[in-house]
Amino acid sequence: MRRIRPLLLCAALLATVLPASLTTPAAAADDDPGRHTRQPTPLNQVVPAPESVKEGGGPFTVTERTVIRVTASSREAHRVGEQLAALLRPSTGYRLPVTARPGRNGIQLRLGGKKSDKSQLGAEGYRLQISPRAAVISAPTGAGLFHGMQTLRQLLPPQVESRTRQPGPWQVAGGTVSDRPRYAYRGAMLDVSRHFFGVDEVKRYIDQLAMYKINKLHLHLSDDQGWRIAIDSWPRLATYGGGSEVGGGPGGYYTKADYREILRYAGEHEMTVVPEIDMPGHTNAALASYAELNCDGVAPPRYTGTEVGFSSLCVPLDVTYDFVDDVVRELAAMTPGPYLHIGGDEAHSTSHEDYVAFMERAQRTVAKYGKTVIGWHQLTGAEPAEGAVAQYWGTSGAADEPEVVEAAKKGTRLILSPADHAYLDMQYNEDTPLGLHWAGYVETEQSYDWEPGSYIKGAPAGAVMGVEAPLWSETLEKSEHIEFMAFPRLPGIAELGWSPASAHDWDDYRVRLAQQGPRWDRLGMEYWRSPQVPWPAR
Repeated sequence: MRRIRPLLLCAALLATVLPASLTTPAAAADDDPGRHTRQPTPLNQVVPAPESVKEGGGPFTVTERTVIRVTASSREAHRVGEQLAALLRPSTGYRLPVTARPGRNGIQLRLGGKKSDKSQLGAEGYRLQISPRAAVISAPTGAGLFHGMQTLRQLLPPQVESRTRQPGPWQVAGGTVSDRPRYAYRGAMLDVSRHFFGVDEVKRYIDQLAMYKINKLHLHLSDDQGWRIAIDSWPRLATYGGGSEVGGGPGGYYTKADYREILRYAGEHEMTVVPEIDMPGHTNAALASYAELNCDGVAPPRYTGTEVGFSSLCVPLDVTYDFVDDVVRELAAMTPGPYLHIGGDEAHSTSHEDYVAFMERAQRTVAKYGKTVIGWHQLTGAEPAEGAVAQYWGTSGAADEPEVVEAAKKGTRLILSPADHAYLDMQYNEDTPLGLHWAGYVETEQSYDWEPGSYIKGAPAGAVMGVEAPLWSETLEKSEHIEFMAFPRLPGIAELGWSPASAHDWDDYRVRLAQQGPRWDRLGMEYWRSPQVPWPAR
């Protein structure tokens, strides 16, 4: 099961069990005795690993005279230029003006390029060329420029993440990086239903995901414990169904304005939001909000526990499909991305016949409003619609899935989220103060050491459209908890999605990953200092 009876951690227990680093943000010292002898980061030491690196030539140095030059006719290039300037100005203290004036020096963001570049780099690739005179990022798309900026960011010293002025120097090693992603779908899921996370907390997670070229944010917006998105045609879903969470907290929900703000911010970070409304199970918050959605016409109480599988929409009722149509219509109208996730797992209170009938109608509704349906891999036990995507969350011991394999052979695309590798809410070990362990303990190496293309035996490698790292929130209540469970595992999932299979090597990766620690310290992030990773001394 994806989620089973965790031992709930109350706030008082968390306060006594969590290490000090989870209650007090990490402080980064401004003093750096080695700053005058610091060598530029080698081009091949970033995460995710680039597709191609050619090192050579002198380094580029950001100075008080550096300008950021952008393609004159491109709003996207100008936006990325302003984002880069906003990142660099606090730590360097430099003006770093963003200009469309031509020149051969400075940091240059070039959008467009030759047809050959577009065919080589694709929709999200980029090329980074470093010489003593200039640091040039060129890409066919704004997404490529943004991803190239993240690579440039990692090649600068970790002190660049500080919000106060640092002494530098700010050098980037010479050479060329040519890079593009392996998979088009590289996702992270945040469960805002078990515990609610506000807009600012979601934005903070978006900032962290973008550093590692994640391009999909899957928001789990409804479950038994809470409904988190305003729906005008069914207002009590949010105002009543949103008023609870695991452990009995106040819950919360996103207004449509809140949701638009998340969408805007995600878009600025080249991230597509994938909203999920789980159905026909995991629906107690909806059933509690409207009695008419229940077969017996009686609304159950709101739920604050962690059991699964006990709730179900009433499949025979016509009002059920009015409800589904209204919710999908409003959510689709708000969401610019192509995907809408309809859940579909752990529907233990729904008969197989009812499940098949319901999922057929629900998929038609998603298509009616112009979206591509994603469902958990139980969708393959029904009849996936043409173009549907199945998200696999099983474990290595159950990776032989005949229904998933058969669906993939017929054209159903797959997102891989194996729970014993990619679920970020699994405990690292038996002493981890947060998380669950129904899929086992998942340390950093285990989260990285698997191959998406061959993970599901018998499924065509070409059916895999990407990977996703889900983070369920039964035991998580604030940003520090998200960070502690996501890092250092999230960058490994990101690398599996971005980097070529030939680059996947744990011994090499753990060294590159270790160098992210000082960067996270500067950002005030909480993270698990895994003993498997050779972290620099603090």
